[in-house]
Amino acid sequence: MPRLIFVNRYFFPDHSATSQILSDLAVHLSGSGRDVHIVTSRQIYDDPKASLPEHEIVNGVNVHRVASTRFGRGALVGRGIDYLSFYRSAYHRLINIARVGDLVIAKTDPPLTSVVAMAATRRTGARLINWLQDIYPETAVEIGVPMMRGPVAAGLAVLRDRSLRAAAATVVVGELMGRKAVALGGAPATIHVIPNWCNDENIKPVAQAENPLRRAWELADKFVFGYSGNLGRAHEFDTVLAAAERLRHDPRLVFLMIGGGKRFEELGRIVKERRLAGSFRFMPYQARTLLPFSLGVADAHWLSLHPKLEGLIVPSKFYGIAAGGKPIVVIADKKGELGQLVARYGCGFAIAPGDADALVDALQRLLREPETVAAMGGRARAMLDARFTRQMGLERWRSLLDRLLEQRFNRP
Repeated sequence: MPRLIFVNRYFFPDHSATSQILSDLAVHLSGSGRDVHIVTSRQIYDDPKASLPEHEIVNGVNVHRVASTRFGRGALVGRGIDYLSFYRSAYHRLINIARVGDLVIAKTDPPLTSVVAMAATRRTGARLINWLQDIYPETAVEIGVPMMRGPVAAGLAVLRDRSLRAAAATVVVGELMGRKAVALGGAPATIHVIPNWCNDENIKPVAQAENPLRRAWELADKFVFGYSGNLGRAHEFDTVLAAAERLRHDPRLVFLMIGGGKRFEELGRIVKERRLAGSFRFMPYQARTLLPFSLGVADAHWLSLHPKLEGLIVPSKFYGIAAGGKPIVVIADKKGELGQLVARYGCGFAIAPGDADALVDALQRLLREPETVAAMGGRARAMLDARFTRQMGLERWRSLLDRLLEQRFNRP
C-alpha cells in the first residue's frame, strides 16, 4: 500500500495551530485504513528544549521525529539555524523512508519545506503535494523580515515556484491564495482549496451565565470584545487601540486579549503607556480543554490582517470564533478572504485598517443591540456548519488523496 508521508515541524502532542490540524488529518486518514507517516521535529512550539521520542505510533500514525537545533523563536539567526537543521534532517529521513508511489505532503512550517520535499521525491520516485498555510518568501518580505529582500527573496521564490510546478497537487487554505498559487506558476488543475478547521464538535456556543471563566475573570457584567491566539507581525492593532482610547470612559466595555506573540507583548506595553489598563485584560493561552469557554467569554471577537498579506495568509482563528457562535470583526481588506465572508453571511463587520470610526460605531451598535449580537453569532455558526466543519475538511482531504492514488495506479 502506498504511504502518506507528511512533513511539518510540529505534531501531536504539540498544540500549535498547524500541528492540531495535521494531527486531526493524520489520525483520520489512519483510521480510514491509510498507512500514514509523519516526519517532524522532537520539539514543542513553545518549548524548544523539549525532547519527544524519536519514533512512536500515535493512534495508528507512524511518527518519525528528527534531530534539529534548539535555539527557539527568540532570535532570527537562531530560528534560521533551526530551520536549516530541520531541512537537513527531514531530507535524510524522507529519502530513507519514501518510495515509488508514496505521497509526500509538505506543509509550510518551516517555510519552503516543499523545496526540501521536492528534492526528496525526485530522488525516491514518490510524488509531492504542497500544503500551503502561507506563501513564502512573499510573506516574509511584506512583514519586513531582515535579509528577505532583493536577491535572497528572488532566489527563494524561484525554488518555491519549481516546487509548485513539480507537485501533483497544491492545497491552499483560501480562494485568494489559490489564485496567487496559479499566478506563481502552479497549474490550475493542480490547485485545490481546502480551508482549515477547528474542533467544532467541542467548540460550541456557551451561554454566558454558564461560562466559568466569565465569572472567574470578573466579566459577568461587561461587554467583552475579545482576541484569542497569536498576535504577530502579520496583524495590526492600531485600529483597536484608537477605538479603545475613544471608548475608554465606557465602563461596560472590556478589551480581552488571550494568547501571546511578539505583538501581544508590545500591545501590553502600549496599553500601559496610554493609561488604558482599565479597558484591557491580558490572559495567557488557555488549555485546549478550556477552549470552548475561553472563546465563549467574549461577546464578540476581532482578528486582523495587513491588507498586503491578503492571498498569502488566512487567519485560522476565524473558524474557532465562528464555531463559538460569536460576531466576528475582521480588520482587514474588505475585499479580502475573510472580509468577504463576513459580509456575505452577515456574521460581523469588515473594517478597513485605520478606520477607528467604523470600529467605534460597530462596538456601540453591539453594546446597545444584544439582539444583533445574538443574530450575528448565530449566522457565524450557521456559516461554519454549512462550509467549514472539521468533518468537511477531513473528507475533502481524504477524497483528494484517494483520487491522486487512483491516478497513479490507473495509468496505462
